[in-house]
Formats: sequence, structure tokens, C-alpha cells
Amino acid sequence: MSTQANPASGTGGMFSGGSGKDFKGQLKKIYTWYTGGFLVFLVALAIAEQLGLPKKMIGYIFLLATVGLYAGIGIMARTSDAAEYYVAGRRVPALFNGMATGADWMSAASFIGMAGTLYLTGFFGLSFIMGWTGGYCLVALFLAPYLRKFGQFTIPDFLGARYGGHIPRAVGIFAAILCSFTYVVAQIYGVGLITARMVGVDFHVGIFLGLGGILVCSFLGGMRAVTWTQVAQYIILIVAYMIPVVWLSVKHTTIPIPQLVYGKMLEKVTAREEVLIKDPKELEVRGIFKSRADAASANLKGLPGSFESEKQKLVASLDKLKAENAPADQVAAAQKALDAYPKDAAAAKAQWTKDAAGAARAAPPLRHAEAFPGKDEATRDVARRNYLALIFCLMVGTAALPHILMRYYTTPSVRQARESVFWSLFFIFLLYFTAPALAVLAKYDVYTLLVGSEFAKLPAWVASWATVDPTLVSIVDVNKDGLVQLSEIVLGGDIIVLATPEIGGLPYVISGLVAAGGLAAALSTADGLLLTIANALSHDFYYKMLDPNASTARRVTVSKVLLLIVALIAASVAAQKPADILFLVSAAFSLAAAAFFPALTLGIFWGRANKWGATLGMVAGLGITFYYMATTQPWLRSVFGVTGSINDHIWWGIQPISAGLWGVPLGFIVIIVVSLLTPAPEKEVQDLVEHVRYPNLVGDISTEAT
Repeated sequence: MSTQANPASGTGGMFSGGSGKDFKGQLKKIYTWYTGGFLVFLVALAIAEQLGLPKKMIGYIFLLATVGLYAGIGIMARTSDAAEYYVAGRRVPALFNGMATGADWMSAASFIGMAGTLYLTGFFGLSFIMGWTGGYCLVALFLAPYLRKFGQFTIPDFLGARYGGHIPRAVGIFAAILCSFTYVVAQIYGVGLITARMVGVDFHVGIFLGLGGILVCSFLGGMRAVTWTQVAQYIILIVAYMIPVVWLSVKHTTIPIPQLVYGKMLEKVTAREEVLIKDPKELEVRGIFKSRADAASANLKGLPGSFESEKQKLVASLDKLKAENAPADQVAAAQKALDAYPKDAAAAKAQWTKDAAGAARAAPPLRHAEAFPGKDEATRDVARRNYLALIFCLMVGTAALPHILMRYYTTPSVRQARESVFWSLFFIFLLYFTAPALAVLAKYDVYTLLVGSEFAKLPAWVASWATVDPTLVSIVDVNKDGLVQLSEIVLGGDIIVLATPEIGGLPYVISGLVAAGGLAAALSTADGLLLTIANALSHDFYYKMLDPNASTARRVTVSKVLLLIVALIAASVAAQKPADILFLVSAAFSLAAAAFFPALTLGIFWGRANKWGATLGMVAGLGITFYYMATTQPWLRSVFGVTGSINDHIWWGIQPISAGLWGVPLGFIVIIVVSLLTPAPEKEVQDLVEHVRYPNLVGDISTEAT
């Protein structure tokens, strides 16, 4: 295959010419200058802030500059050539493919949610780091080199060629769309959250502003534009992630390497936790939450009669105060309580359900370093099982996500596919090795600076984030003492990273930088996911199944139109805030693991696996995984009208985030059993398996990209 730019690609430019060492050297120069220019831009903006540049203007500048940069790359890399659009011409060097994969991987969940989850769950959050990084070992060992040897464009391509016929391909298309759509909704949600905070617009407006930044790259140039944009986005996001955590590390320890001070800061957080657990004021607040939760639970059991009886109590109390000529403030408080009472039984049920859930806030603060907390051994055992189940699902899901595996189709050779897995893991490691330290440093700031402060002097970031989404930040003076207790603070995991600069007292330009980094992470992943969905529909469904004679130009046009439609649908779903970012992303991993991992690994390493085994295995694995989520995850339960207690549908204590634990083994079992009970694949397919299993041999199984 020629590595030169195709004349039909639509443009030349800095991202289209050259091959081999010349092209790699050209890329190094481009991104070296880009990195230097970005740092100069940061310094200039920091100076402008000191000279009086308004915060809102800083947000606009970051948004316009970064999205404008991505748009520029997208325009320069635009193409209508199929090989360029689908796999970037198969000439992305390993180093740069590693950076692009790192950005593609470093979604809103990793950038925004990872440290937030560690902040909220402590030790349990390490399961995400172990699962996601461990998954790349599976990618390197079991999939990446073999899929690159196979060639072609997509994962359904492999399923169609390996297992024969349209049925395995069709199931692969459906699975790729399902898991990618779930994933992209989370990214667009993150884009809306960040954009709303950066420029102060409404969350729903922020979603569609960010959507423009997503589409301008993937729409114009497909994988070629997405690849070179993702390299630029990785540089922004890793700089944005590192600066605040290094700053906090210096602030608390004078040492600029946060990974080295992690243990020391964890000891300080643990000591502070012990103080807060026994603090009288904390005990008072937790007692109030417990009494509220107990009363709400009792009222829920007494519905509908409890609605009227509780209302009558408030009316009687108000009448009594008026009759006794009680002080005006007491009468006003009683009137306020009556006015705030729910209007009907349905509203009362919703409010009391919320108050009953507040029982969790009556518990002592979670010990950050405690491995498997619980009141008894049975509870701790369930925590262990969920910890290991989540690691398993994230590892296997990593090795099966279509938008990640597609990246290894873009390298010039099988060897560079292996090397790019190493570089991917290295660039991902930089952030993941830092996330635990960031969580602990941010928690120490909250525990020592925010807790115990006066409500009248709350920092400005509390009000600004509450404006973006009240569920993300809430601090209410429950015991009316004018001071902030830990139990009175609600911080959503999705804002810990974004709010860290403000929590730590850093200049606002750093807040803008972090928001730009989070935006880069969300946009890069969203680009890859939307491209995966559009390619599955245009290449695998339209071209491979409906119109094999479609021209290259028509296929690319169809892909672009479908990409736009899917993006708008995903934005509409994200605007409903169906679940938190981390759950949506983790659900996508379970779905991908159950649908693809058994079929891909057995397709590569077991020649006896056949069409019916793979088809039924993918359907069974995906089906049981989705069923488990639909019956145990609250939002999905409401969508599908599932009734009864969630506990009635929980198996072995496993949470819905780890539903792939059931789908993956079932997929393997079904593929093996059905394949043994049905005829073996044809010799042509057996030869393909033998060819793909020896990835160091020269040549690709590809008829249209070579």
C-alpha cells in the first residue's frame, strides 16, 4: 500500500504528505512547535489575568482557542478518500498513534471522573485504574497485532470475514453501536458540563456548543483528522492535569512530584478523618440526617394517609404559635415549613424518598485507605467481589472496545501496532499514576480549608458550580451553627478535577486550563466513538450488506451524514442526564466485553469457532449483560418499567456496573458448545485464522485498503 497522500483525499497540507522517517520527523517538528506555542499562550493568558482580564473572558478565550485549533486541524486534514477517512491511510507512526490512543482513551471518565471516584470511594476507586491499565496488556497480547495483520477497517469487518456471512457482521454492528452510543452519551454530557462552566451558559446550550467542536474534526476528515486532532488534545489534557496537582503538591509539601508525596498526604487525610469521625458538631449533623431519614422512611410506609396527617401537624403547629402570640421569627419559620410542604401525595413520596436516601449521610465519613469497609464480614465480602468483578469487566472491556481497537488499524505495520500499544499504555500511565495523588491532595484541602469555615465566607466556586448543576455541589447549614461540617457537604465526583484549581486557590487561568483539558479529553473520545458508529453504519451495514457497488465518495458521504445524525441523537439523550459519567462509561465496557471479547479471542486462537457459535455467543453475552443492567440500574429500570426491589434482581451482590461478569463467560460457553455441535468452518476460514495468528509474517489480509 502506498503511504503517499491520495490525490482524491481532498487536500494536501501538513498532515497528508511524506512517508517513513520524513513524515515522522515532520510530525515531531509540528507538535514540538505546537507544544511551545501552547505554553506561551498559557503564560500570556496568566499575565493578562494579573492585569485584570475578567474570568469570563478567560473561559471564552480557552473555549474559542482550543476548539478553533481542533477545527483548524480538522480542516487541514479533511479527506474523501476511503482509506484516509476510515484508517488514516495506515501510516500513523507508533509514537503518535500511542498519543492519539491515549487521548481517545482518556475520556471524560478518566480525566473528570477518575480522581473524583477516588475522592469519593477511596480504595475501591483503584479498581478503575487497575482494570483500565491492565486491559492494555490484553490488547497487546490477544488482539491488536492480530487485527492489524488482518487489515480492513472495522471490528465487524473481522467478524464478517472470520465467521462468514452477514449475520455475525450484523450482530457486531449492533453491539458496536450500542456500546459506543452509551459511551458517547457520557462524553457529550461531560462536554456540556465543562462548556457550561467555562463560559457560563446553560448546561443544555453547552452540550450543543461542544457538539460543534466534536463534529468539526470527525465530520470533515474522519480518522485522519481525528488522529492528528487527538495528538494535539493529548498534549493539552496532560498539561492541564499535571499543573494543578503539582501545584497542590508544592503547596502542601514543597515537593513538585505528587506521586512521591502521595503516601505522606494519605497519612494526613487519615488522621483528619479520625478527628472528623469523633467531632461533636459532625455527630450532631449526622444525627439530624438520621432522624430525617427515619421520619421519611416511616412516612413512606404510611402513604397515602401520612401525607394528610403530616400536613395537619404543620397547620396545628402554626395555629398554636399564632394563638400564643409567639415571636414573629418562630411564626415565620412555621409558615415557611408549611409552604414548603409537598403539594400532593406524589410530591411527598418523591421528597421523602430523597430524605430517606439521606441515611447515607448519617454514616461516618468513608476512610480513604480502608480496603473493604462494611459493618460485618458479609458486607466486606460483597465489597471484595464487586472490586474484583469491576477490574475484570474493565480489563476485558478495554480489550474489546471497537473505537480503541480501530486505532491499531491505522499503523503502517504489525510491529508498529505492538509498539503503539506500549506507547498508549505509557501515555495513559502518566495520568493514571497521578490521579490517586490528586484525589488525596484535593480531599486534604476540603478537610482542612472548607470544613470548619464560615457559611458567610464560602468560596466563590461553591456558588458558581451550584449554578451549573445543583446536584454537583451542595453545602447546607443543617444544624444552623454558621460553620461548615463535612456531613453538610455534597460534592459530585464529576467536578473534583474541574474544581480542584479553585479549591486549592490557584489563579483562574489554571481553572480554564483544566476545563480545556477536560474538554479535550471528552472531545477526543467523542470523535472516535462517533466515527466508530458512523463507520459501522456506512461501511459495514450500507456498503458491505446493502450496496457493495457504492463508490468511495458515496460511502464517505453516507458516513458523514450518519455521523451528524448520531451526534444529534446522542446530544439529546445526554441533555436528559441519564446517569453519572462513570456509570455510563463502565456500562459501555461491560457491553463491549460481553459482545466482542469471546468472539474476537476465539476467532483468533481457535479455528473451530464457527458462524453460529459466534453469533449466538455474542447475542447471549450481550443479552444477559443488558438484562442485568436493565433490572438493577435505577434509570434503566424506569425506562423499561421494571418493578419490585432491586435486591430481587441482584445476583451474588454484583452491582450493575459490573454486569459483564455474567456476559463474558456465557459468551465463551455458548460459542464453544454451539461450535462443537455444528459443522466446522470452511478451509478458507481456517487458513485465515492461521495467517492472522502469525502477525510477524509479511502481508495484510485486506483487499481494499492495500
